[in-house]
Amino acid sequence: MQVDISYRGEMTISLERDSSSSPIWQPFTQMKTAPTPLKVIRGKGSWLELEDRRQILDCISSWWVTIHGHSHPVLAEALYEQAQKLEHVIFAGFTHEPAQKLAEKLITHTPDSLTRIFFSDNGSTAVEVALKMAFQYWLNLGETNRTSFIGFEGGYHGDTLGAMSAGRSSLWWEPFAPLMFAGDVVPFPGTFDGDEEVESKEAQSLEKLESLLKHGKGYAGIFIEPLVQGSAGMRMCRPEFLRAIAQLARQFNVLLIYDEVMTGFGRTGELFASVKSGTEPDILCLSKGLSGGCLPIAVTMASEDIYQAFWRDESEKAFYHGHSYTGNPLACAVSVASLELLEQNPNAYQGMEKLHRKYLNQWLRNHPKLERIRTCGTIAAMDVKTESVSGYFNDIAPVLKAQFLEAGFLLRPLGNTLYLMPPYCISPDELESIYRVIRQVLDTL
Repeated sequence: MQVDISYRGEMTISLERDSSSSPIWQPFTQMKTAPTPLKVIRGKGSWLELEDRRQILDCISSWWVTIHGHSHPVLAEALYEQAQKLEHVIFAGFTHEPAQKLAEKLITHTPDSLTRIFFSDNGSTAVEVALKMAFQYWLNLGETNRTSFIGFEGGYHGDTLGAMSAGRSSLWWEPFAPLMFAGDVVPFPGTFDGDEEVESKEAQSLEKLESLLKHGKGYAGIFIEPLVQGSAGMRMCRPEFLRAIAQLARQFNVLLIYDEVMTGFGRTGELFASVKSGTEPDILCLSKGLSGGCLPIAVTMASEDIYQAFWRDESEKAFYHGHSYTGNPLACAVSVASLELLEQNPNAYQGMEKLHRKYLNQWLRNHPKLERIRTCGTIAAMDVKTESVSGYFNDIAPVLKAQFLEAGFLLRPLGNTLYLMPPYCISPDELESIYRVIRQVLDTL
């Protein structure tokens, strides 16, 4: 496949099919038909440099993790200094200063309901911890029938079996359906600019949720990605909807579990979607931007009531879960540094939505190929009109991705959904250039 578009004058990218010579099996990739992966040799700020010296503007913070940009000197220094002191230690029976500092900082910035922190490795494991923690919480209280969860259509919580079960609705999970535990899903009232049906969609969703809670049995918790469903296509809901869910959870005595693996650390315009919406979950899952993209780390935060259900004399009431790299000192140290960067420059994430709206209005607002334009904090998204069914497997995605790469921009459409989730260090001129190239590509369709 040859792409011959050069909006910025770069050399044409040759996307030849992989000869299968590499031993690497890539994620979310059909290896037989995928183009040969591009080799990145370094990153700096918002930019990636390829092996052939071409520069690529990272418009999506890699896999939504490099919130401060690539190779940030503060994070590199924190990693270097910690590596000279302690690189790792078993986290059962031991602790260390980076973990303690990180825990204290997280508790300072998250809702008051959350007082305890359990460390793990990535978003999926943070969710697995939440599932097991919620189930055993009720079990420790003597409620043995709390074995099911409620999620939302389109919900994505990771690719382990438990995390898949909490969402249940992604098409690529279908082969694993026999292995997943049962649960129920509620419609997600995705909204966008000018949506005149948002209130009716919310009412339908809340009616279904309330009906399940009234008539269903054995719910341990409600799982939701607050404000933005990421992998489902950057589907956004209003804070009012989250507040209504929180009220129902309290009314029916069911745990409210927020998956902020993607929305945490400034993505929604506040440090956390829970803070922006004024809601307090019982359990909160965090990862991705936690370390600024430096090292794998995750946490599951819990309320004091949940923690106290495990605080018993009986050893079997303990939470028997852990990972080899739980509370890794290196990851904790860079996470502390990352949070300090967010504390020092809140405008970097709080002011980005205004810029998104400015450039959307200037370049894309009335484009005939776009619909359902929406923004939330540092995230902007829009759907490209095609003749195919909307969704992750819409065949416009690889076409758009190739054209953007050719122009020097890393954009990874979710089917026919185009989205921007840039690092917070991106300049206004760099951000505007993304909107310009989107307009240019759309004009060729």
